[in-house]
Amino acid sequence: MSSRNRRNTCSSLTIVLSVLFALMTVVAVTFIALFFVKAEKASTVELNVTESTSYYLIGAGRADCTGPIADVPLMGYANPEQTAAGLHTRLYSRAFIVADPSTAKRVVFVTADIGMVSQKLRLEVIKRLKSKYGDLYRQDNVVLSGTHTHSGPAGYFQYTLCLITSKGYIKPSINALIHGIIKSIDIAHKNMKAGRIFINKGEVEGSNINRSPYSYLQNPQGERARYKSNTDKELVLLKMVDLDGHGIGILSWFAVHPVSMNNTNHLVSSDNMGYASYLFEQEKNTGSLTGEGPFVAAFASSNLGDVSSNTMGPHCVNTGETCNNPESTCPIGGPSMCMSAGPGKDMFESTAIIGQHIYNKAKELSRTATREIKGPVSFAHQWVNMTDVTVQFNSTHSGHTCKPALGYSFAAGTTDGVGAFNFTQGTIEGDPFWDAVRDMLLGKPSNETRDCHHPKPILFSTGEMNKPLPWHPEIVDVQILTLGTLAITAVPGEFTTMSGRRLREAVKHELESTGSLKDVDVVVSGLCNVYTHYITTYEEYQVQRYEAASTIYGPHTLSAYIQQFKGLAKAIAEDSVNQLPKGPEPPNFSDKQLISLLFPNPVDKTPANTSFGDVLIDVQGSYRLGDIAEVTFVSGNPRNSVASMAGGTFLTVEKYENDTGNWIVMYNDASWDTRLYWNKAPKGNSNVTVAWHIPRTAELGIYKLRHFGHFKRLQFLKPVFTPYEGSSSPFEVRK
Repeated sequence: MSSRNRRNTCSSLTIVLSVLFALMTVVAVTFIALFFVKAEKASTVELNVTESTSYYLIGAGRADCTGPIADVPLMGYANPEQTAAGLHTRLYSRAFIVADPSTAKRVVFVTADIGMVSQKLRLEVIKRLKSKYGDLYRQDNVVLSGTHTHSGPAGYFQYTLCLITSKGYIKPSINALIHGIIKSIDIAHKNMKAGRIFINKGEVEGSNINRSPYSYLQNPQGERARYKSNTDKELVLLKMVDLDGHGIGILSWFAVHPVSMNNTNHLVSSDNMGYASYLFEQEKNTGSLTGEGPFVAAFASSNLGDVSSNTMGPHCVNTGETCNNPESTCPIGGPSMCMSAGPGKDMFESTAIIGQHIYNKAKELSRTATREIKGPVSFAHQWVNMTDVTVQFNSTHSGHTCKPALGYSFAAGTTDGVGAFNFTQGTIEGDPFWDAVRDMLLGKPSNETRDCHHPKPILFSTGEMNKPLPWHPEIVDVQILTLGTLAITAVPGEFTTMSGRRLREAVKHELESTGSLKDVDVVVSGLCNVYTHYITTYEEYQVQRYEAASTIYGPHTLSAYIQQFKGLAKAIAEDSVNQLPKGPEPPNFSDKQLISLLFPNPVDKTPANTSFGDVLIDVQGSYRLGDIAEVTFVSGNPRNSVASMAGGTFLTVEKYENDTGNWIVMYNDASWDTRLYWNKAPKGNSNVTVAWHIPRTAELGIYKLRHFGHFKRLQFLKPVFTPYEGSSSPFEVRK
């Protein structure tokens, strides 16, 4: 074959190969195209499935926030004699983060075992969150709430009134709270996973009473007729589970004062709401010590302003007769003799009874919860100057809030914790003697403030008192978080029963009438973000019992708050939150401006021929189930250990294991069955008694009690804190 023919052949072959290649290319492109179309369709189907599946990203975290347990005032009763001297139960911060994966919006709700959230605490927490997470967690999507235990350390405030009752600004107190709250949020952040939220409600019986029924009766009869009780008995519970149905945690709200531990108590304690958390978490975190394990159970405060856990009601402690009268006073001894009692034989048993009731209902509601919360996550927040709010009642009538002031009945206290100097509740006229003392020492209230607060007779015109710092806040947070059809109103104080009902109704109506939401559930979450004392209804305000005298912005305080929260609800419903003005920012006074009135604890000393941790009084050789095992050690001041003991323990109960020859920790200082009593002696000497109330369920065997602490020495005039420990002798627990 000629070369020309060979070339033609090659050319023909090239053409054929080119055609075949082209055909193969078409087939390949077609195949690839079909593959991507199919893949795109599959992706679209998968996306649609994802969009139609309702779930949130949920995280829960718990961290210790106990703070100092000795030589500091307890916050709640404002009793100068009530200083901490030991530990009943540890205090915890419990955090929940819920995010909407479709919008990336998220909210944080924290409830801590403290009296209330102070403005200083909130501002410092937000500042640290910003430095750690940038703009992820902010003023508008983070709520901090207090359970309102009256047995937590004080000293974390920035306004003068609470600084006085706290003996000033106590850095170890606020540092422990900041650290614990941030850590609980960190844990929740790291633990976030896909999950679902279910809501359930039910009534808790035998756990709360109205401590100001006379005030409640001032509300319109028609309004009262809509409710079967003068307290809210409903517990609202959120059950959080992952997509496999495994529990993440529960968050609940119930209206009751945690005052089962009364004003004679000197042990740091989370009280009845803390005990409910303890029971739930112990059940879910099987095999873990108290305070450990992934499941978080939080019991947050609600509209508890006039609600007591002392269900036996007020009685004259000297005669036993009832003192359930408008003035809460006794025929013999006056108001100081009128006190309420819990259902138990002592405050520890009363705490357990109330906490058990709350836990039992929460457990039932968690087990039977089937109604799922679905829908977007949203939030709205504003700062408002509560001293200058105009409330528009209708087109012709309006009212105004006032500069803060406290009435005479504030000094009377309540039947949960009486005041001093024979002040009585229900006082609507001042006293010339106390007026003169006030005018001389603190200044006379202006005519404007007196008129604005009428009929409150003003004892302290705190809004006109600014030395050394303002006595009360002017700028206050108002905030709402929403998860689908659930709205959480974060209120900065103690709303009374009817005040809370009015707020819930107003927010519910605004959300349902303005937007597309239906069947909205509204929760009043109390003691949030900043403390502004009490919020009564206008009618309750007129009779000036303790709660009304402590409604610091005047008779229209509730109406002002309702107006503000309705504005937030409307913005959420209309999706116009970004148009809300932020409002005037509150001050954050520096640590240099905040003075501590607490003396430094002295150098620790020991009795002759002893060392720290030595046993002064040892245990017995054996105990039966239900007995109390006790041992007393030479100790340092527990205030020395506040930083080192965060998440740690002052004591352990350890059991000897025959198989391994090891001592196993069975209980710690967060356990309900253990207590630490600190006994202060002169000249720097002190001791602690570790007590174990041996439960009926304890394992039989050989045990020992241990104590851990730090003692203070001076080295080159600087304090040095050295750890020590001590142990009891072994003892037997038998039937």
